[in-house]
Amino acid sequence: MDKKTFGLAAMALAGAIGLGGIAAPAFAQNEQFIPILSYRTGAYAPNGIPFANGMSDYYRMINARDGGINGVKIQFEECETGYATDKGVECYERLKAKGPTGAAFFNPLSTGITFALTEKAPVDKIPIITMGYGRSESRNGAVFTWNFPLLGTYWTAANIAMQHIAKEMGGFDKLKGKKIALVFHDSPYGKEPIPMLTEMSKLLGFELVLLPVTHPGVEQKSQWLQIRQQRPDYVLLWGWGVMNSTSVKEAAAVGYPRDKMLGVWWSGAEPDVLPAGDQSTGYKALMLQHGAGKFPVHADMLKFAVGKDGSQTKPDEADDVLYNRGMVNAMLGVEAIRTAQKKFGNKPLTGEQIRWGLENLDLSDARLKELGFEGALKPLKISCTDHEGTRFGRVQQWDGKQWKVISDWYEGDDKLLAPMVRDVSAKYADEKKIAPRDCSKES
Repeated sequence: MDKKTFGLAAMALAGAIGLGGIAAPAFAQNEQFIPILSYRTGAYAPNGIPFANGMSDYYRMINARDGGINGVKIQFEECETGYATDKGVECYERLKAKGPTGAAFFNPLSTGITFALTEKAPVDKIPIITMGYGRSESRNGAVFTWNFPLLGTYWTAANIAMQHIAKEMGGFDKLKGKKIALVFHDSPYGKEPIPMLTEMSKLLGFELVLLPVTHPGVEQKSQWLQIRQQRPDYVLLWGWGVMNSTSVKEAAAVGYPRDKMLGVWWSGAEPDVLPAGDQSTGYKALMLQHGAGKFPVHADMLKFAVGKDGSQTKPDEADDVLYNRGMVNAMLGVEAIRTAQKKFGNKPLTGEQIRWGLENLDLSDARLKELGFEGALKPLKISCTDHEGTRFGRVQQWDGKQWKVISDWYEGDDKLLAPMVRDVSAKYADEKKIAPRDCSKES
């Protein structure tokens, strides 16, 4: 077993108390409170731990290196959800009013929790950042004022995945008559790509086989027996936590080639492949733009945050896929606050003010370079009509030791995506009696 696997397992117990298990210090009046909904225990801990570490370390680095965001220190606190929706809602209720101005925003790190908080955010006026997950139709900010699925939705991911499969097969026309299986977590998260894949199957003439897997995903034998019998041309994996490595092991057990498996970007990290050892070699996954490895910002992360002031990260774990993703997630939130400060002043801001910052977030190549994320991300620009901001992704492949980028950039096909977002968000607005904003009047 790789040393990182041992490290993650050991940290699961040590991190059980998290920062949320320690009495939070008293708030100063010039502090911005940011809650972290994390899961350091249970079936999803191997994936939840590095993500939470990346987020909290980035906040530590901003405080230690910069003295906060334009002089406003970040006060953060973790709350353990175990990936359970009810616990996520409990954490939200407990933390939403903390700090001088209440919670800046919430990162649910769960599509199920996102669905629940989507109903609460407009009432409490607290934005929800769902970077690379959540409700795909919430890209439409005219309807989903408080939801921000930054960097990519699951409909974008499904579309990019099929673009890559088509490229491997020699073109979209070669998909006709093929069979594509979706092995998915039987939850709101796992069901998210189905509308896009269904639409593409109709347009391109491939058969879509749906194979749900019950939480937490350790029992998949019947699904992989069906795969052995039906012999799909490709398998898409929409798993999380222990489900992912179990899928890889079961694929090996039935002789399904791992290089014909393509996971979503939440099924493409070190904990998803290391437990399966050599059986993982050849497995592919989408990238939420960034991958593993160090960006320029890592020098300051190691200097100011990793292993310091309560950090639970070891230096050799500070460049894994999910650590980097937590770091990117935290950076986007910090930059939204920084953007809002330009309008409302360098002081602790309310969730409503930070929502404005998110909706006016504009990260150019030059700004990403200044932040130390050069080469890791494409430019991002959020607006009232587009809370996703960018629709790019790549594909990586596990070579037995590390992830290798094997594709150029793909961009989600907005000729398919935009109408689906429009129609489904309009239906949601009608059901919830929401009057969509007139984005032409927003500033």
